[in-house]
Amino acid sequence: MTAKLIVWSDIIFVMERKHRDRLQEKFREAMKEKEVIVLDIPDEYVYMHPELVEMFQTSVPPYLMTLD
Repeated sequence: MTAKLIVWSDIIFVMERKHRDRLQEKFREAMKEKEVIVLDIPDEYVYMHPELVEMFQTSVPPYLMTLD
C-alpha cells in the first residue's frame, strides 16, 4: 500500500481491524477522509484460497452498490 493508492481510493477494504490500524498509523494524513470497511475476515488464508475468494465475493458487493 502507498499513500498515492490511498488518496486515489474511494473505499478501502481490509480484512481485520489490525490492518485498518496499521494503515492509519502509517498513512495518517492520507487516511483522514477515507471510508475504511473492516470485513472481519481472519487473515489466515493463502492467496486466492477458494474459501477466501467466496467470502470477498459475498461481503464486498453490498458496499459497492451504495456507490451507484
